[in-house]
Amino acid sequence: MVLVIVAWVAATPFTLRHPRVVQRVGFALIGPVQRLFEHVDATPGEYTEKDVSPYFWHNGEYPDSDEYTALFDGGFADYRLRINGLVENPVELDLPELRALPYHEQITQHFCIQGWSGVAKWGGVSMQTIIDIAKPLPEARWVVFYSLGDGPDGGVYYDAHPIEQMGNHLTMLAYDMNDQPLPYGHGAPLRLRNETQLGFKQVKWLKGVEFVADFSRIGGGYGGYNEDHEFFGYRQSI
Repeated sequence: MVLVIVAWVAATPFTLRHPRVVQRVGFALIGPVQRLFEHVDATPGEYTEKDVSPYFWHNGEYPDSDEYTALFDGGFADYRLRINGLVENPVELDLPELRALPYHEQITQHFCIQGWSGVAKWGGVSMQTIIDIAKPLPEARWVVFYSLGDGPDGGVYYDAHPIEQMGNHLTMLAYDMNDQPLPYGHGAPLRLRNETQLGFKQVKWLKGVEFVADFSRIGGGYGGYNEDHEFFGYRQSI
């Protein structure tokens, strides 16, 4: 333990001066193992209604733009989810159209990088259904989710996910939470659920979904808002 403490104290000044280097080295060391276990079946992560948490923490920078305020005040009647990029069929879907698609439901546990977790019942549209509608092109390797909200340091909150995870049976766009319409604090009117990833990647207040070949020219080029600003790894699998 003494050796661990000494090593930690010695490493801290370097990590503070060179966070991007630490981010890259860290992913090089653990990235291959992460990718290996991302293919493990996530079925054991499903729960029952008796497991639903009595309180599910709110987190993130809440949207307060004129655009979101107008949508919220109008009951999201003018809301449109934009789905575009490397797809055969770019579309915009309003909430009634989303609700008319085959309904998907799951009870899963949310894991926050801050150390807390919660179980909730989510209802909405499977991402496989979205894929079937949009028909991604072969060169599409990543799916970028954009929020109506900004990140803490300003700029649109977004996150990129590997396209192979979009066909997972526990990856969905949720508009219901615990049998009620998704509340404001949890991402109304629509949020992502990808249960192989940590909480900060579950983009809330969804505005758009873009299929891309890579994310190097999006945001800071590191695969997500927290990856750009907080030096997180872009594949935060559980």
